[in-house]
Amino acid sequence: MAVNAPVHGICRDCLSRASPGERRCKACGSPRVLRHEELGALSIAHIDCDAFYAAVEKRDDPSLRDKPVIIGGGKRGVVSTCCYIARINGVRSAMPMFKALEACPEAVVIKPDMEKYVRVGRQVREMMLALTPLVEPLSIDEAFLDLSGTERLHGAEPAFVLARFARQVEDEIGITVSVGLSYCKFLAKVASDFNKPRGFSVIGRDEALSFLAQQPVTIIWGVGKAFSATLANDGIRTIDQLQRLERADLMRRYGTMGDRLHRLSRGMDTRTVEPRGEAKSVSSETTFDKDIAAFEELVPVLRALSERVSARLKKAEIAGRTVVLKLKTADFRIRTRNRQLGDPTRLADRIFHTGLDMLKRETDGTRFRLLGIGVSDLTDVAKADPPDLVDRLSHKRALAEGAIDSLREKYGREAVETGYTFGRAKKARPQREDD
Repeated sequence: MAVNAPVHGICRDCLSRASPGERRCKACGSPRVLRHEELGALSIAHIDCDAFYAAVEKRDDPSLRDKPVIIGGGKRGVVSTCCYIARINGVRSAMPMFKALEACPEAVVIKPDMEKYVRVGRQVREMMLALTPLVEPLSIDEAFLDLSGTERLHGAEPAFVLARFARQVEDEIGITVSVGLSYCKFLAKVASDFNKPRGFSVIGRDEALSFLAQQPVTIIWGVGKAFSATLANDGIRTIDQLQRLERADLMRRYGTMGDRLHRLSRGMDTRTVEPRGEAKSVSSETTFDKDIAAFEELVPVLRALSERVSARLKKAEIAGRTVVLKLKTADFRIRTRNRQLGDPTRLADRIFHTGLDMLKRETDGTRFRLLGIGVSDLTDVAKADPPDLVDRLSHKRALAEGAIDSLREKYGREAVETGYTFGRAKKARPQREDD
């Protein structure tokens, strides 16, 4: 992490250069002066928006500023995210909603508005791409950046550029980010988790081994609850214990994971920042307040979700060839079914009827807590939905759907409903949407 070495620093508030030994910025008086002996030599960053969904909601409603906010929905749902005030009270992401409200009964619960979050996330992403083309998104609100060789472009070292970026996001978008800076992706990701929110931590090469030695094994990617328990049973709880073991011994015990443990425990990570292309799938899903087994109750939900997916495909001017149905049973078992179409589609009607056929095969009395529909194998919209010589009514249905889209664009989504969803679409409000 950042240390107060006797080197020049950067004020993260006013971006002035701080002289060695200054505890506060002389220009603005801020104590947020960034220093590190390797500050000018590091260029791999991980940027993470702080409590992203909750931060966007607080930005849009200032009355929420000092209140605990949970983003989630329904008694059967889970916490998508929560603000730091709620976290102090014991609320955590992925926690069942009823437990979250037990921990923080005064919390304000807001259903996710994914369209808004995606829009803000894209704003942040565009600002990242202005720094470097080497941006590797991990999710809607975090990404790796490689700023190697950008000093001439920006007239400053990566650390200064990142500090300026963090302030710009705060000033222009109204949310905050935390930054991790290092020589590799693993340690950049680790660094960004320190000192949240509005953090900026640095881990250099010279300190990597000693820094890691003090950390628990769970800081390593892939070491979750189950595997950490396995390691604990073998007497391994901290990274310094891993550092004392040979690679061959670790691989003999844990296979390929043993090789990862060997490398990352020593700060060895050669992965490069890989810019990603467009989304590979578009989907929408919802968790029910009560488990549903009846086919006739699932149909309107499937239709509403299909319309949401279709709307996003049309907005992005893309289409998909494979329709994917997702179900989660009452005992949390996930069923995924997919069917490839003859031609790509972006029409709600085709998505729905394809999903409906798959859904019929699954409704055998099983009670479901979640239903989702999506499309994958995305392609350009020009290839989508050619005339069907067998199903001649498909062209009429496509025209009708276009007319509905026009009315909804003019008067709002609630202006027109199909017979499948009329008066019943409320159940289909998704708690999470995945690109």
